[in-house]
Amino acid sequence: MPTNPSPRHSTTVDPAAEIEFVVDALRAERDAIERIAANADASAADWAAAIGLVADCEGHVVVAGMGKSGLVGAKISATLSSLGRPSHILHPAEAVHGDLGRIRRGDIALLLSFSGETEEVVALASILRADEVPCIGISRDAGSSLGRASAAHLTLGDVTEACPLQLAPTASTTAMLAVGDALALAASRRRDFDADAFHRHHPGGMLGAGLRPILEVLRFRVGDNVVVVAETHTVQEALVAAAADRRAGAILLVDDDGRLTGIFTDGDLRRLVRTEGADGLQRRIIEVMTANPRRLDAQSLVRDAVRLVRERRVDEIPVVDERGAPVGIVDVQDLISMKAVQE
Repeated sequence: MPTNPSPRHSTTVDPAAEIEFVVDALRAERDAIERIAANADASAADWAAAIGLVADCEGHVVVAGMGKSGLVGAKISATLSSLGRPSHILHPAEAVHGDLGRIRRGDIALLLSFSGETEEVVALASILRADEVPCIGISRDAGSSLGRASAAHLTLGDVTEACPLQLAPTASTTAMLAVGDALALAASRRRDFDADAFHRHHPGGMLGAGLRPILEVLRFRVGDNVVVVAETHTVQEALVAAAADRRAGAILLVDDDGRLTGIFTDGDLRRLVRTEGADGLQRRIIEVMTANPRRLDAQSLVRDAVRLVRERRVDEIPVVDERGAPVGIVDVQDLISMKAVQE
């Protein structure tokens, strides 16, 4: 039985040369995208036509491509769906063997082929044009067979692959993916797809968690397990007032009008006792609290709390209403349990 030959490789490794090769490959992929961006103004009408087709689509955006282009198409289809444009992928070869039924009236097609001459993709474009299904083509040249069969076409231009043999699709697939993402984002922008809509499409994972209203995840609430104390109290009086119903790691201090003026945390208490002993408990809490702490309002999102934790290294964040009165505390441990931040 024949055996596969062992792969050939250099017996010595030059780390500097390898890094240089890696950098060259990354730059080749970057350059492919930069050339497309540089020509965007000249192809503005083509972009407008393609964006309009995606934004106004009443059905699904059906994405098709062969080989590596098909894999890129799967990612573009997923991006479209996540941005509010229903989408699914279709294998061009399978389309003519029964899967054309997956394309319905009101759908559009996004067809991918770098050469613009891939037989299965061009055939699909011709069939869909005859069925009056609008097609957007993405290929190297608008004069390609795919370009001529498309209602709108986005041109990639000549691309130098990152592969030194100029064989493996690398920079060309990167460019194709970038164009697809830009198309999806532009169509989403035209339809005013906002953060609330994004949240509805991403209810799970860290993305969904970050877009949840802070009041939905607030575990420590005033009147439930968070105590509000007048800033005129001494530290000892504040601790006594908080003792009956204190579960959070902080006490919230307010002025005579009930507006938040400060926060006194367990860490503040430890530092006070360490430096002043029992005498520190007789000090007015307004003198030792953290005045005007960073806070969130009731309309804030979880991601706003995450940003404060990362930027300010705080463990407890007060949440206030429109009057500035405290409604609760966000604890960093709650964010950790949601996997919104890491320990």
